[in-house]
Amino acid sequence: MLGRSRKETREVFGVSNEILPDSYVDRGRLDEELQRLLARSTHVALRGESKCGKSWLRQRVLEDAITIQCRLGKTCVDIYRDALSGLGIRLELERTEAGAFSGRAEASTEVGISLLARLRGGVSVESEESHETKTAPIGEDFSDLRFVADLIKASDRRLVIEDFHYLSIEERTKLAFDLKALWDYGVFVIIVGVWSKQNMLLYLNPDLTGRVEEVAIVWSDDDLRKVFERGGAALNLRFSEVLQDRAIRDCFENVGILQRLILSTLDELGIDEEQEEPLEIGEIEALDSAAMAYAEQLNPLYQQFAERVSGGIRSRSDSTGIYAHAMAVILEASDEDLIRGVKLDRIYEKAHNRESRIQKGNLRIVLEKFEGLQEDEGGRGLVLGYNESTREISAVDRQLLLYRRYSTVKWPWEELIEEAEAEHDDFKVGND
Repeated sequence: MLGRSRKETREVFGVSNEILPDSYVDRGRLDEELQRLLARSTHVALRGESKCGKSWLRQRVLEDAITIQCRLGKTCVDIYRDALSGLGIRLELERTEAGAFSGRAEASTEVGISLLARLRGGVSVESEESHETKTAPIGEDFSDLRFVADLIKASDRRLVIEDFHYLSIEERTKLAFDLKALWDYGVFVIIVGVWSKQNMLLYLNPDLTGRVEEVAIVWSDDDLRKVFERGGAALNLRFSEVLQDRAIRDCFENVGILQRLILSTLDELGIDEEQEEPLEIGEIEALDSAAMAYAEQLNPLYQQFAERVSGGIRSRSDSTGIYAHAMAVILEASDEDLIRGVKLDRIYEKAHNRESRIQKGNLRIVLEKFEGLQEDEGGRGLVLGYNESTREISAVDRQLLLYRRYSTVKWPWEELIEEAEAEHDDFKVGND
């Protein structure tokens, strides 16, 4: 260790927007698989829950991508506009009733000017100096998706669409059909998101068969143990098997939660850097304290989630009782069910037993609108996702499961149920 500085624990473990190489694990040789797929003429779909390592995998294998983050309420048009903005091109675009596009594009950077010039057959373009950047009003009329595809293709960069699950089912379907056209134009996209069953894109558009490859990001216990092994080796630490077992139980198959638990456990023990001599870590009390502190930090997040959902429920007077009973049933589901997906039939069975007036058709309609209740001002905040293709609710954010395990949670659903029942009784009395 002489002659070099010691590594800090935060450089090895934790949740980071950048890859922490000392604890990065190539589970199931996915790095190699993704590299192989990127060399082929195919779209790639990366599927996995929040904080499961999708972005790290994509960053590891693919550099300099055009990365677009989806939000609730975002449209395909917004995606294309953001993509070209990343290339220095401002896009004024709208979809016509016939499903085509119309609009204009204007370059405001040297890169954008170069791309538009290339599309126009290499015609040189005069540029003007303005605020230390070269700008020029370049107009280009177009009537279909090919113009957008040609610009992306000319950039020699790959388009990555993150958080696909935040799009509405209508926009997901539109994008699935656009992906077929983009494939025809030689533009191959990486779609990153959360969905519980295989081949969501093929369900939305069967014409994508043979044109998209799906890669599921899942973690086995053995893969999760490698995080301890690799990171521990970098810090001269060895984690006991008992501690590993407990941490793996509490991370719910999610590497991001595990990374956070490991770093917080080391914080509890006052270990901030690489050790001079090998040190074994086995203090379960420190891990439990770290998990409880983690859950406490999550409290504002899930209380805001509960407030948004309950506020949305109250604003829907015609289905208040259905929403409230459905939420009560969903949040009472087991960890395993929320990981694998709770089926509509099971939610209906339990909700109907609680309130006989609930009908399956109405419950299905309510669940299709369920994600919108969770939306925050920034169009984010999804905790529980509804997969319309499989009719299942699952935990998009598995931190919810840790929060339930280590916190005493009082959800507002029972209060809403009482309000709905009181309104029903008043209505019944008024009509008797």
